[in-house]
This record gives sequence, C-alpha cells and structure tokens, in this order.
Amino acid sequence: MTYMTYKRRKSMQPVAEPEVEPATRKVFDIYTDHFGMKERPFSLLPDPDFLYWGSQHKRAYAMLEYGVLTRAPITLITGEVGTGKTTLLQQLMRDLENDLTVGLVSNAHGDRGELLHWVLMSLNQKLDANATYVELFSAFQEFLIAEYARGKRVVLIFDEAQNMTRESLEELRMYTNINANKDELLQLILIGQPELRDIVGRADMTQFAQRVSSSFFLTNMDAPTVEQYIRHRLKVAGARDDLFGKTAASLIHRATEGVPRLVNQLCDRTLVYAFQSGQSQIVAATVQGVLDEGLFLGVTAQSPHKGFHE
Repeated sequence: MTYMTYKRRKSMQPVAEPEVEPATRKVFDIYTDHFGMKERPFSLLPDPDFLYWGSQHKRAYAMLEYGVLTRAPITLITGEVGTGKTTLLQQLMRDLENDLTVGLVSNAHGDRGELLHWVLMSLNQKLDANATYVELFSAFQEFLIAEYARGKRVVLIFDEAQNMTRESLEELRMYTNINANKDELLQLILIGQPELRDIVGRADMTQFAQRVSSSFFLTNMDAPTVEQYIRHRLKVAGARDDLFGKTAASLIHRATEGVPRLVNQLCDRTLVYAFQSGQSQIVAATVQGVLDEGLFLGVTAQSPHKGFHE
C-alpha cells in the first residue's frame, strides 16, 4: 500500500520509470530517433501529459470534478483493468485547488483500525503505534475540524478500492457523518475495477450507495477512438500522427479490444518490431508480425488473429 498527500500539485510529474538495462534502453532510444520522437509515446506508466480526452474520459473526469465542486460525500469511478482510471486520477490531482487537503491511499485493505491508520498516514499525521481505535478516530475527527477551521476541505482518494471489504466501505461511510453544522468536512473518491460497483450495488450496501452522489463506469475504446488515441500519443511524443495506418489501428483495436493499456503495449512492441525490420511506416502486416511471433502478451492476444494487409 502506498500513501501520498497533495496540496495544489499543479506541477506534479509522472512517477519515474523503472531502470532498464542499457541494451534495452538503447533500443528504445534508437526507435525514438528512427521515428523522430522526443520520447516513447506508449509507455505503460500513467502520464497525464499523454491523456487523450475521448468521450469516455471527458465524462468520467466531469464526474470527478462535479463530485469535488459539489462536495459530494462519495464519488465512484469504476472500469476494467487498464482503462485509464489512474491517469484520470493523476490529472485531477494536478488540477485540485489549494483549498483542499488530499490524502491518497492505494490498495487499501485490513480491518477498520488498519484502515484508519492508513488514512491518517495519507494525511501526514503522526501516529501512536499503541493507540486504540477510539483514540485514532478522535485524532482523525480533530484533524478534519482543524482543517475546516483553516478554510480547507479534506478529500480522501482510495485507488484500487475494489479490494476493500464491505466492512471497510461501511467504515468509510461512517467517516462522512463527521460534519460541522451544515458542512460536511470530508469527501471520498473511490477508484476501482467493476467488482467495486458490484459490491456497492448489493442490497446490504444501500446506505453506502445512497451517499454516492457522482459516479461513472469507464468502458473500452471503440475502433475510431483507438485510431485517434494512437494519433494523439504520437503527436505528443513529437512523431508523425499518421505513423500507424488505418488498418494497422483497426487490427490493434481487434487485438486489444480497445483497452488503453493493451493498446500501449501492442503499439510499443510494434514500434520496436518495425525499427528492427527497418520500416518507417506501421501497416497492418507489421502489427500482424508482432502478433504472429507472440511478442504481445496481452490476454486477448492468446487467441488466433486473422491478418490482413494495407
């Protein structure tokens, strides 16, 4: 589990990429030079600089902003693995105003005492390892009231929230009951996979569901969106936006089912394959070569693909 606190992080930079072997880095550098790029356009790391504002992501982000601006008790954003939820979250953190104190908890789990520990740590609060639950909750409540007195609202964001138990979600709901007069002191944003939506939709989660004022479910990209997505990322990286032909983009959509993360994986491997083959244009046959040689490890690439050529 990781935790971070943000206070107006307009200039927040993407997390640094992990170190790779010199030989591997050389291949990446050479293919970026070969295609006239400033950087790799299809890294798997979430990077708001490359965010493509397709209709789905515009609507999801609008729900995030709506939740924050209207002080919604709970905002829920769900979607399949690799659909860009974390990238949207990073963009939101760039855009948050300085009247908010934000704590981020990733992959939360454990009982209510452990959850409260992680919440307080995400807000940079010092903890007594031997503190009881009552003492921890009191410290949390006092922090919320102190921030309110300073003119700040507290927003807690839980990424990978599908891993939370029903009991933990109910604990979060109880947090939203802390208020000062008519003002709620705390907002929650939960980001997770479809299982999270399933849990919230259960009959015994009615009270929690009634607190959800803003929600959106991210779906995969359709074929036209995949083509525009590829063009956008190429342009941001400084390359020709028509480097991938239309039928190449269509085959990429079929092979990845429009999942952004898988699109990135297949496009990146296709660029390496094209560079090593001395190609300056990506056509459907290039993508098919990657698939036929088993270079794409996406789940949907395990089934046979019907090739075609431009």
